[in-house]
Amino acid sequence: MSETTNCWINGKLTIRSEAKVSVYDHGFLYDDGVFEGIRFFNRKPFLLNEHLIRLKKSAQALALKLPYDNQTITDAIEQVINSSANDSGYLRLVVTRGEGALGIDPTSCKKPSLISLADQLDIVSQQIRKQGAQLIIASIRRLPTDIVKLFL
Repeated sequence: MSETTNCWINGKLTIRSEAKVSVYDHGFLYDDGVFEGIRFFNRKPFLLNEHLIRLKKSAQALALKLPYDNQTITDAIEQVINSSANDSGYLRLVVTRGEGALGIDPTSCKKPSLISLADQLDIVSQQIRKQGAQLIIASIRRLPTDIVKLFL
């Protein structure tokens, strides 16, 4: 990540070194939150609507209310992408329960947090890109996890 990487945290666009999340945020303390990884190309997020739908469904599964509407989230994503040094890359969108008291009770968290950040994404190293990668393809298929219910 570069120092010019920008983050959007609860309405404020900031550079990476100044980005702050409270140590009392339940996302930090208890992994209480949801996220989406979104690729962007030519400064446009890929399948953004589908990502926002999935983010909302994931949040609902945790009884976590999104702190902003879709338009505000879209605007935040666009701000982060447009302030990025990269025309294409990876965006991470995170919603946490927010700041609260120590302990797992989520009702102490009064306001969820939304964080958006973007940077370039290197899935494989330049060396692997040049020389190629060795792969092994398993001949055994893994059963889907929901198939087990049929046998119980």
